[in-house]
Amino acid sequence: MSAPDDNTIPQNASLTPLPGHLHVVATPIGNLADITERARAILSKVDIIACEDTRTTGSLLARLGIPHNQLVAYHDHNETEAAERLADQLAAGKSVAVVSDAGTPALSDPGFRIVRACRRRGLPVVPVPGACALAAVISAAGLPTNGFLFAGFLPAKVSARAAFLEKYRDFEYTIALYESCHRVGKFVDEIAAALGPARVICVAKEVTKLHETFLTGPASDVQARLARTALKGEFTLLIAPADFVL
Repeated sequence: MSAPDDNTIPQNASLTPLPGHLHVVATPIGNLADITERARAILSKVDIIACEDTRTTGSLLARLGIPHNQLVAYHDHNETEAAERLADQLAAGKSVAVVSDAGTPALSDPGFRIVRACRRRGLPVVPVPGACALAAVISAAGLPTNGFLFAGFLPAKVSARAAFLEKYRDFEYTIALYESCHRVGKFVDEIAAALGPARVICVAKEVTKLHETFLTGPASDVQARLARTALKGEFTLLIAPADFVL
């Protein structure tokens, strides 16, 4: 018997989707090179890919050179019904991947309900980790990382946002939020007014993309710098604990 070739990569079972398993697959948030080898393999082999927008995911798969599989819509407006239908298909032995338009499903994106449906039925759920705006920003912002509260998107109403800031004024850990480009400037103004101009915050824009920008410092400083920044794209905000000094 000949000796094995040292350059041969052994078959990795984790690169093959299993029947009846839901795969929660992270996709790039901007830089296409952030797709993982495992995500490529799973997306190219599963029976069904559940996605927010079939056009967006279809375009992403084409750009990444991943063969198209059966794409089905799974978004905010049909998530409850679609979750049960997908769980039925999983129970029948189909392999399914769930993806969001970008990043990790279920983090302020659809995904929670299909995972819950699988857990209720005892169907296996397999995470396929990768890009996540939340983790990327926390790792690079320079604010405390010993603990954090992720609150997703706050309500649009000013009163609700003010109530949130007052409730967590003295929170001992970093607070992480997502915000739309239409409200980010106003929200930073609200933070400065409610928590004080010296409160350290970070506003991260278009992480991993061409115009990636991190604005970290006292809220008053970030206000001024944000006023000179094009408010387009995706934004993540961090609020440091009250006693933190950069």
